[in-house]
Amino acid sequence: MILQNCRMCKGERLYKFLDLGFTPPADHFLRPDELKNHETHYPLEVYLCEDCGLCQLGYVVPPEVLYQNEYPYEPSTTKTGREHWQNFAKDVVQQLGLTSADLVVDIGSNVGVLLSAFRDQGTRIHGVDPAPNIVKIANDRGVETTCDFFSSKSAKEIIVKKGNAAAITATNVFAHVHDLDALMRDINELLTSNGTFIFEAPYFPELLKHLEYDTIYHEHLSYFSVRPLIPFFKKFDMCVYDVKRVDIHGGSIRVFVGKGAQKPMSARVTNLLAYEEELAIHSREVLDRFSLSVRQHRDELNALLRSLKQGGKRIAAVSAPAKGMTLLNYCRLGEEILDFVTEKSPLKIGRYTPGMHIPVITDAELLERKPDYALVLAWNFADEIIRNLDAFRKQGGKFIVPIPKPTIVG
Repeated sequence: MILQNCRMCKGERLYKFLDLGFTPPADHFLRPDELKNHETHYPLEVYLCEDCGLCQLGYVVPPEVLYQNEYPYEPSTTKTGREHWQNFAKDVVQQLGLTSADLVVDIGSNVGVLLSAFRDQGTRIHGVDPAPNIVKIANDRGVETTCDFFSSKSAKEIIVKKGNAAAITATNVFAHVHDLDALMRDINELLTSNGTFIFEAPYFPELLKHLEYDTIYHEHLSYFSVRPLIPFFKKFDMCVYDVKRVDIHGGSIRVFVGKGAQKPMSARVTNLLAYEEELAIHSREVLDRFSLSVRQHRDELNALLRSLKQGGKRIAAVSAPAKGMTLLNYCRLGEEILDFVTEKSPLKIGRYTPGMHIPVITDAELLERKPDYALVLAWNFADEIIRNLDAFRKQGGKFIVPIPKPTIVG
């Protein structure tokens, strides 16, 4: 579906500032028997709403296509990722004063990592996720999860079964939803009268500042700054009363939204609004410069990798996150450059990357096949990945961290 109006304010003044070409969905890792089939590519273009300031994709891929076809994403298996979710739950429970009587509902709850952390903090929990394979894992782990897209129907079912929620969370999910108005009506229905909606998403100024263009893919429909959020939630008699910056995923924000105006607004909200104004992130000039830097980065990364290849060096990639698939497809990095990609997740091992069709194998193969260089696609966890693969470095291997500037680490 081609976007005609801003999904937050319904404005029509949409300015395209970035075009990453046509790519397949970033999480559609292919089985060997699927390689001969037609693979659908969709436009990956980003627009600024010049009315409210929201940056968003101009083409919406149906969620059924993205999330209900053997969805392979699991929350980070890194130590850094696990600690983040534990700290998230602890922070929310302390800030909201949640008790064992309170219900926390997680939208897009995946295998239940965050909900497990809330359960450890003593709250009641319930998850909602549309991916059958993922929901089975969650329920097998004892995290009760409804297999469905979050909607008025699933909200009512939870209310009947467990009552209203004191807190509803959506981590790296709010940015994935096209019909945000419908989502907020359903969230309002499920929340208690003084409940809080908390979502976490990559912070758009960080994306610009650190050239994190690979975090743009079809699941990520919106790229949030604080400015457009204030008037959007006001439409639903809700107030953004706190925003915290967190390090995960290259720099994110954790946004606290309460019903009515019963909670005082934190100075962090007004400080971030001033910060965004100072950076002029909603101006055509700043966004056009970012687009030029993206094209220059593609040329620089290609020049580095192709010069290594021409010098007889063998190159692989380490980790296969969705962001890495944007990088591979936009920069046109296929098997002529990368011999293979390694992964920890069994949901991706034995498959092929979307678009470029590079085989995905286990991390252990990196030590056995001994390429000269390893391109770290999950650059946001580069320090931990490089530490974990220190044996590769001791064999003489070197790492290439692509974002924000292609850098060799040896």
